[in-house]
Amino acid sequence: MNKIFPLKNGLHFYLFLLLFLCPGFVWAQQGRQIEYDSDRTIVNEERYPGAFILSKVDNQVVFTHEGIKVWCDQAILYDEENFFKAYGNVRMEQGDTITMTSQYAEYNGDTQFAFASGNVFMRNPQSSLQTDTLFFDRNKQQAYYRSGGTIRDTASVLKSRIGRYYLEQEKYSFSSEVVITNPDYVLRSTQLDFYSENGHAYMYGPSTITSEASTIYCERGFYDTRGDTGYFVKNSRIDYENRILEGDSLYFNRNTNFASATNNIKVTDTVNESVIRGHYAEVFRDKDSVFITRRAVAVALQEKDSVYIHGDTLMVTGKPEDRVIRGFYDVRLFKSNMSGKSDSIHVRERSGLTQMLGNPVVWSENNQLTGDTIHLLSNVETEEMDSLKVFDNAFMIQQDSLGGYNQLKGKEMYGKFLDNELRQVDLVKNTETLYYLRDDSGQLIGINKTLSSSITIFFEDREVEMIDYIQNVEGTIYPEEDLPPNARELQGFHWRGDEKLNSVEDLFAGEEEYELTPIRGIPLPEEEEGFFENGESDEPLLNEKSRLRQEDLQERPNDTLPQLEEMPVRDSLVRPEPLIDPAILDSLPANDTLKEESPLRSPKNTLSPALRSQRKKE
Repeated sequence: MNKIFPLKNGLHFYLFLLLFLCPGFVWAQQGRQIEYDSDRTIVNEERYPGAFILSKVDNQVVFTHEGIKVWCDQAILYDEENFFKAYGNVRMEQGDTITMTSQYAEYNGDTQFAFASGNVFMRNPQSSLQTDTLFFDRNKQQAYYRSGGTIRDTASVLKSRIGRYYLEQEKYSFSSEVVITNPDYVLRSTQLDFYSENGHAYMYGPSTITSEASTIYCERGFYDTRGDTGYFVKNSRIDYENRILEGDSLYFNRNTNFASATNNIKVTDTVNESVIRGHYAEVFRDKDSVFITRRAVAVALQEKDSVYIHGDTLMVTGKPEDRVIRGFYDVRLFKSNMSGKSDSIHVRERSGLTQMLGNPVVWSENNQLTGDTIHLLSNVETEEMDSLKVFDNAFMIQQDSLGGYNQLKGKEMYGKFLDNELRQVDLVKNTETLYYLRDDSGQLIGINKTLSSSITIFFEDREVEMIDYIQNVEGTIYPEEDLPPNARELQGFHWRGDEKLNSVEDLFAGEEEYELTPIRGIPLPEEEEGFFENGESDEPLLNEKSRLRQEDLQERPNDTLPQLEEMPVRDSLVRPEPLIDPAILDSLPANDTLKEESPLRSPKNTLSPALRSQRKKE
């Protein structure tokens, strides 16, 4: 039999019962006991022994307990057990920052543990959370869901199967199937922490950020979802339409379409089949340009050979169909049958023209070419060497196989290649030669010194086969004993054979060992107890009248965070086949080391711009 106590018509009688028949009510005004207010109170000992059935007449039922208020249409209150169940249009408020609505909720006043279900909606000033079921531990000031949730931020929508919200830090911690959707991109991650106050996201597992212009992959990183800048530090790469940027540390700014990279950089040109490596790079997408320095080296495929260009600084500009490579400061060039050095270099891929500027030198087999400027021209269709031009003070030296140096000089020089071998050289204007004449047995016949207006030299098997002197020829053949050593060098002679690059390793010969810039990484989150663990207390979180069972609070394998150190890399971003044989890239000298420093000191000016001004909230 139900006993009904209408509050408005029987106020004095109701208070009498509460004061004298319900001693728990007196205690309700003290300590941790739940306080309540209801238009109607019903007692049904048969169905709900020891409980008050509270319901709305004009006003919703209201509960108050240590900084929290709960409104609902109906409720069952177990007053002595300090526990209630709330039904219909449930609204819970904590302070002036947290509001939660649902169709059902229950609350244990002794443990301050709450559970809500049915279209749960929680919001704070910066974001909102929508889910089907939600656990809320007020002692920890944490909320937890595992049936899928959606968070709406001022800039993005976040979805995850499992999530944990830290109210004091205003932090959401997601694991498993995390997706952030923004009008400009979609971020996916296996584990992510999101701070609703500033929109900062920290990724702790394989993650991708995909937009129309680029795709970013990392296994640890930071992204400012409101400022659209990011910092990525583990297995990181950025894929553009025709470039891939990789490095130990990447910085990205979506607003300016700018990216930079530090340490062990690799920039792959997927259109022109070339790779640039170094230890600092900047990519300007809108200008289609790349700047790279600190042991910078470009590697390009050419007629099934590899061409290496190394310099203090390399720049690549222009659209894919008209790429230009510029190198500055002690530039070195190497391929299997040719090498060279100059102060700077300019390579235009569309025309096949390579310009070497500033004290240039080229070695082709055992020939050395020097001049004020050297141009090398490749056939863009066959990618084979076609010709060369040397402007002003052209000088060619060939080391004689048995000693001495064959020398040819003039104002300008033009060379022609066939099958990548130098076959013909034409010198014009004020030409001179000094040539060692030998018989078939190799015995020296004499030394020929000749002047003429122009000269044509023909090569066979990489040796001088014939010299054709043209106009105003004036020459003498000297016996060896009649031409002293100091007269066997033409004016301007400078043999630079000790500088010749004979292997890939020589690209960095004479340079100091490079110390990598210390990278300030993103630490893993600190390990903490599970959400349902109640510290050192043995008191169960649930009341025995709860809709839930104690086993419902046991964390399931899918609820726990993965082991970060052993997490496999997802195939969400397929890596293309390498354009350059990895063995070729690996052949580059690996004498770059990271100088160890005290863990108590932080290196200066090594923090990405993304983190200098925007710190992770403690």
